[in-house]
Amino acid sequence: MALNYIWIFFILAASLLALVQWLATGDSQPLADVVSSTFSSAKTGFEISLYLTGVLTLWMGLMRIGEAGGVVGSLSKIISPLFTRLFPQVPKGHTAYGAMTMNIAANMLGLDNAATPMGLKAMKELQSLNPRPEVATNAQIMFLVLNTSGLTIIPVTIMAYRQQCGAANPADIFLPLLLATFCSTIAGLVAVAVVQRINLFNRVVLAYLGGALLLVAAIVYGVSGLPRERVEDLSVGISSAILLSVISLFIIMAMRRRVNVYDTFIDGAKDGFKTAVSIIPFLVAMLVAVGMFRASGALDYALSAIRWCVEALGADSRFVDALPTAFMKPLSGSGARGFMIECMNTCGPDSFAGRLSCLFQGAADTTFFILAVYFGSVGIKDTRHAVACGLIADLAGVVAAILIAYFFFG
Repeated sequence: MALNYIWIFFILAASLLALVQWLATGDSQPLADVVSSTFSSAKTGFEISLYLTGVLTLWMGLMRIGEAGGVVGSLSKIISPLFTRLFPQVPKGHTAYGAMTMNIAANMLGLDNAATPMGLKAMKELQSLNPRPEVATNAQIMFLVLNTSGLTIIPVTIMAYRQQCGAANPADIFLPLLLATFCSTIAGLVAVAVVQRINLFNRVVLAYLGGALLLVAAIVYGVSGLPRERVEDLSVGISSAILLSVISLFIIMAMRRRVNVYDTFIDGAKDGFKTAVSIIPFLVAMLVAVGMFRASGALDYALSAIRWCVEALGADSRFVDALPTAFMKPLSGSGARGFMIECMNTCGPDSFAGRLSCLFQGAADTTFFILAVYFGSVGIKDTRHAVACGLIADLAGVVAAILIAYFFFG
């Protein structure tokens, strides 16, 4: 239901704003831009779906090998004590735990291509427990919000973009981003826990969260004194090594169990192809709405209003230049990436706004994109409190990013 109202708002707001501009100025260009965006966004949606088809086919096949070899089940047992308390409706030992674990781990390592198919696999497994197929369950909402909070430990892609834009130290956002995304994840978890009345003060939950906090602190301490080149090499090397190790482990364990690895891969890959095709309508619908809203200039008006309010209060308005990335990130990952690169090119990669835009890019995930794709893949129409809790996580990440940027970069 929430997506329905949001979709209608974007479409009507963009259309009405373009019509008002045309009537006020006689210039038909705003109308042409909005209409053109519908076609370009539809094309983009299909192209993304086409790309996801290959990725989903690959990783759903690998996931099937991991399940047959017992690796996914072993990983789920490790995280099971925490997940059984965060997802009380999911039975112990359910296959959804393994897929959720792999998804969250992939996101933490910045492996977006691997995270999406694992997330779709997890959503499909959770849907098998759904008594009302068109209404999101508590477990699905908790998983989705944890996913959209975008906890990232190694932001490889962002550092690569900073390198391309000529940053003196592309890795200087490593520690600030780690702190910002951690705040986003905690905020999302607390928001869902409050709505679903989940006890986060349970000893097991506190132990896992405390362990995660210590891990973040250890990473911050471990890399704080390393030179830029070493941090980049470690980030790329660790991410790639873990990814290849997971693939190899899946295959080796399946061979030990005398599994026909190739046939198992093909069976899983077929499911991945079917899933990719099923999400095309949902993805195109959301991207068209976002594209129209952006093309109408509504985002520019919002930024001008914010800048005026901040300066009227006598506060520093440097962060406003980076806000387009923050506004666009919940709507479109590619759009936010474009704003981030544009901000670095315009203001400079080592400027306050340039660095902050990178923090915005990594502090959260594409909430509405994930809602459309993940829920759309299993036919959920009533998202309940998923949108609100996801946006709370996004807002926490944005606020944390601004405060952390001022602390680190002045």
